[in-house]
Amino acid sequence: MKRRDRPATPQPLATSTAERIGAIVEAAERAAVAVIDDAEKQARQHLDEAQAEAERIVADRLASLTSLTDSLVAQAESIKGESERLVARLEEAKRRLAAGEELEGPDLDDPGESSRGSHLSAVEPLGDGAEATGADRGTPAGARLLATQMAVSGSSREEIEARLRTGFEIEDTAPILDAILGPED
Repeated sequence: MKRRDRPATPQPLATSTAERIGAIVEAAERAAVAVIDDAEKQARQHLDEAQAEAERIVADRLASLTSLTDSLVAQAESIKGESERLVARLEEAKRRLAAGEELEGPDLDDPGESSRGSHLSAVEPLGDGAEATGADRGTPAGARLLATQMAVSGSSREEIEARLRTGFEIEDTAPILDAILGPED
């Protein structure tokens, strides 16, 4: 056979190979696009889940902080109320002391003290121009007021006695202390 008579097989083979390679490249590109799309979809899904988890954590923490804040506000209001009642009772005690009234019993709005009674008793005021008795001689009203204030604030008998001795130079503090705190047991 002559060369011309032979079928041209190389060309169809080259075309066929080129078509196959083109199809393979096209399939690889489609697969790559699909992989990229799937990866982007998974990344969005992970981001959405992470964002939802972060929002849940923030909401939980805000709820916890709100609860804690509400509790602290309630405690502060309670302390404020107790402070106001204490100031009112102290003002009433001060007024009654100035008027010479006795401070017996807890009629100043504190039910907790009613069962235990008060260890304080009123000090008889010195009358205007009245002559001081032996117990009152050398005992200025300021010393009695200081001793009363210290007793109300919770100072011990010894602390009050020391203050009266140094601040007012009172040698015998027993009459004042007995009148305010009651006799020593």
